[in-house]
Amino acid sequence: MSELYSKAETLELRRRHIGPSCKVFFAKDPIKIVRAQGQYMYDENGEKYLDCINNVAHVGHSHPDVIKAAVKQMELLNTNSRFLHDNLVQYAKRLTATLPEKLSICYFVNSGSEANDLALRLARQYRGHQDVITLDHAYHGHVSSLIDISPYKFNQLGKEGKKEFVHVAPSPDIYRGKYREDHPDPASAYADDVKKIIEDAEKNGRKIAAFIAESMQSCGGQIIPPAGYFQKVAEYVHKAGGIFIADEVQVGFGRVGKHFWGFQLQGKDFVPDIVTMGKPIGNGHPMSCVVTTREIAEAFGASGLEYFNTFGGNPVSCAIGLAVLDVIEKEDLQGNAIRVGNYLTELLNKQKEKHPLIGDVRGIGLFVGVDLVKDQQKRTPATAEAQHIIYKLKEQRILLSADGPHRNILKFKPPMCFTMEDAKLVVDQIDELLTALEEATGARTGNGRSSTAQHKRKMTNEGNSQSDCISESINHINGTACRQKNGFYTDNRAVPCKRIRT
Repeated sequence: MSELYSKAETLELRRRHIGPSCKVFFAKDPIKIVRAQGQYMYDENGEKYLDCINNVAHVGHSHPDVIKAAVKQMELLNTNSRFLHDNLVQYAKRLTATLPEKLSICYFVNSGSEANDLALRLARQYRGHQDVITLDHAYHGHVSSLIDISPYKFNQLGKEGKKEFVHVAPSPDIYRGKYREDHPDPASAYADDVKKIIEDAEKNGRKIAAFIAESMQSCGGQIIPPAGYFQKVAEYVHKAGGIFIADEVQVGFGRVGKHFWGFQLQGKDFVPDIVTMGKPIGNGHPMSCVVTTREIAEAFGASGLEYFNTFGGNPVSCAIGLAVLDVIEKEDLQGNAIRVGNYLTELLNKQKEKHPLIGDVRGIGLFVGVDLVKDQQKRTPATAEAQHIIYKLKEQRILLSADGPHRNILKFKPPMCFTMEDAKLVVDQIDELLTALEEATGARTGNGRSSTAQHKRKMTNEGNSQSDCISESINHINGTACRQKNGFYTDNRAVPCKRIRT
């Protein structure tokens, strides 16, 4: 395929015309992607990369059914939602059929950030309250209102980053959090922390508008809340006059496999007041939605302020959304998420038994995290090792990311057409890389005992050991941690530590 510019020219033009805070993956050796199909991406030289991170291309890159639906509608009409059009109401009907009955009113927008921003407006209008409870390490979007409620972002701004109307609850992480897997009831314990936040806020004359949480935290480290947590939190929040917002931007549309929505993992008795969605909804097309109850929608309308979105819910977007729903059903992608996700988790758990660098494997469906540790007993995050793994996988044409508060969680959230063969390929490569790392660093065994066997060293042609090379690489990464973001280098200028959200 002939490209307009060489890779070097593309990079130079990007430096010249694109804002410097807009980072690229692997900036020391970025990848120029020119096409993609299914779970694969291809660079300008035709090299094929296995994509383990693109939850945006939900049903697979360049899916022919989605493309066909988009082109067909573009040839007929694309306009705003002030005109009647069947695609809008048909899609709203299909989408709400996947949700609990009371979630029946849709607002269509263009991105997950727009969806979460609108959800905050709905919540604040409903009872006239202002304050928001969010989870530690949460990320809900890039607009100002969402940076304010995203500790993942505002913590980088120092003490001035947190606004007085924002209250941060502990992430319900039973591996690293304050209440762990050995706690008799971590769901209640974490929920009681939210209750205490509400009580303290009310003592200070503040009123809670909403509690917002990703149904499973992604940037926060692939965290799956313990069952029952959301129910208890919703009870406390409702009593305080607030509402519960479930952010499904990263995990919705069948990614968890046995349910269409991540919040449904909490049980049939839990129904949020607002659900926000984005990313997978349009398979890469800019589309998103807020779904809420009629009561909340009517309170929003009672303000007298009309809500209008020029592109939200246009005929082309809705045609694409309908095609995505069709493909999920036709290709049984929820079933695939169960089968392949279970297999991937099984393979990774076998590696956990083998490798002391793996502290925890957690996940449901095709949403999986691998927590790398220096010490399994102390659960010390293995940040540099995670970055090393990401770069080495890229050399093997496998794209994976690392995230979490310590950037030590290997994140799997691939297109839903991911196969068992793909899972095995990635895990086999991780196995080889972890083996080499453990030999190089003299890692302790899984039981915390020092390994007594001498590590064999493979000599290079120059006489240097592979172990020495890896150790040097790890030391380099440790020394440049503040110039990395999720395993992807920035340039060498001294800048504050920031992250790339994937």
